Amino acid sequence: MRTCPVCSSEFANFLPLTPQYFEMLNKLNVGYSLEDFETLNTGQYSCPCCAASDRDRLYALFVRRFLARPQGSSLRILDLAPAPLLSQFLKSIPDISYRSADLYSPLADDVVDIMDMSIYADKAFDFIVCSHVLEHVSDDRKAITELFRVLANNGVAILMVPILLTAKYTDEDPEELDVNVRWARFGQDDHVRMYAKDDYMARIREGGFELLELDSQSFGPGVFRRHGITEQSILYIGTKP
Repeated sequence: MRTCPVCSSEFANFLPLTPQYFEMLNKLNVGYSLEDFETLNTGQYSCPCCAASDRDRLYALFVRRFLARPQGSSLRILDLAPAPLLSQFLKSIPDISYRSADLYSPLADDVVDIMDMSIYADKAFDFIVCSHVLEHVSDDRKAITELFRVLANNGVAILMVPILLTAKYTDEDPEELDVNVRWARFGQDDHVRMYAKDDYMARIREGGFELLELDSQSFGPGVFRRHGITEQSILYIGTKP
């Protein structure tokens, strides 16, 4: 049986990724496959009960198994570009102080540009979720610096982007406006870069973070399979000593 760590439901299988992505990339005749991305289960993408994606389930697993709480105080959470299902899951954690932020989303508590989060004090949060945000912004290095600034000492941050494992370098162009070109180069019409693994990790470390790579072995034998997560998936955790 498969289990969703977001809603705790059990069933035979997860649902596949919508055909839209395959159709668009085939139409544009790109030189890579969706199977070339590091953390993406195209065959078992979403939960049939709550619709949580494979990366949502990976984050929920981390929270359930590894997230440490500060002693004597509430866990201060910043959820950037909140996904409704994961946001609901995070809000269910006991004794927390939760804020969500986005530049456009009506779901967010705060209207915030990740490249300038001056409404938040230094070291304001113990746990940050930044999932598939940095590929959208014009200056990801500035955003990474801001993430490091608002993270408390001994805090942790989920720092995830789409990573193309076949890419040798990060391809980026925030000035590109052609929708089809963005789809072909960056994998989506509102992305401005396609990350290569080594370069992404280097950018995170340049921003001050110590970086952990949690793979299937970190979670234990059979755990990824049971929760519909591919064996080549990696969870990137930034820490601040």
